[in-house]
Amino acid sequence: MPLVNIALIKGKSRAHIAAISDGIQRGLVEAFATPALDRFQLVHQLAREDFIYDPNYLNIRRTDDLVIIHIVHSDWRDATQKKALYRAIVDNLVEAPGLRPEDVIIVLSPNGRSGEDWSFGRGLASYLKDEG
Repeated sequence: MPLVNIALIKGKSRAHIAAISDGIQRGLVEAFATPALDRFQLVHQLAREDFIYDPNYLNIRRTDDLVIIHIVHSDWRDATQKKALYRAIVDNLVEAPGLRPEDVIIVLSPNGRSGEDWSFGRGLASYLKDEG
């Protein structure tokens, strides 16, 4: 169950944001084999002055259409799966809503697969077996 944070400059249409959300989810399903209904996403629409980025970092020309995607996920995926995820998400977002590949930044934050890093409610470590 990845947790996705999506940050972009405020002012995009609901359809634009929905296309980003859907494209990320399709990429997770395809590359990480995430169940289609495991969808937890937070959209952060920021004022331009609060969305600070280097428009030329690593000689990649970015515009104010930039979307920064931060995905927290279990740490068992390998580099091949991560590269497939990057490609799938970018391809999806180029298709809809029409972003430039240069305007998509993806950051992965793996956490422990043991289950102790996730609580999905009730104050429980949802993936840990009750020992007592």
